[in-house]
Amino acid sequence: MNHDPIKIGLLSISDRASAGVYEDKGLPALEEWLRSALKNPILIVSRVIADDQALIESTLIEFVDQDNCALVLTTGGTGPAPRDVTPEATVAIADRIMEGFGERMRQISLRFVPTAILSRQTAVIRRSSLIVNLPGQPKSVRETLEGFRDETGKLVELGVFAAIPYCVDLIGGPYIETNDDVIKAFRPKSAIRVQPQ
Repeated sequence: MNHDPIKIGLLSISDRASAGVYEDKGLPALEEWLRSALKNPILIVSRVIADDQALIESTLIEFVDQDNCALVLTTGGTGPAPRDVTPEATVAIADRIMEGFGERMRQISLRFVPTAILSRQTAVIRRSSLIVNLPGQPKSVRETLEGFRDETGKLVELGVFAAIPYCVDLIGGPYIETNDDVIKAFRPKSAIRVQPQ
């Protein structure tokens, strides 16, 4: 079966990780999850940068306009602290804002911690690319993308990635196919591409 290749930008935003104070673990965990969740061949473009709004904006623009990433996922910088400017930078370079992603991510995180209401995660469209601000912790990233499972491992609530492939379809990106045992993408029946046998 042929699957469309997809280029994905991964951006970790952290003053301390970018300065080498500690090793960024978010991007490797995110890449590992994507490779397990997607059937498509993936080309990853990744970077770790400081919490600087101008730098975040220019990097997001580069990922979309120059690197042609169909999907960009950021981690970090979404809280209420003065240096947390990821949402501001993301909205500043957006053509459209997709509020539902942030709402859903906060709903999921509130099952685990009451401080999830402090998160300002959002998602936007720039050109034909979807940019999603994820939490900073690898465990939270997985929960918001995949959803969460009960003690038996059964998925009891879907994460936001279930909606991402169809969103990317609608804005003119590649057809993203998921491994259903990790996360099942939702599309209306009319939008499902039937693979030749």
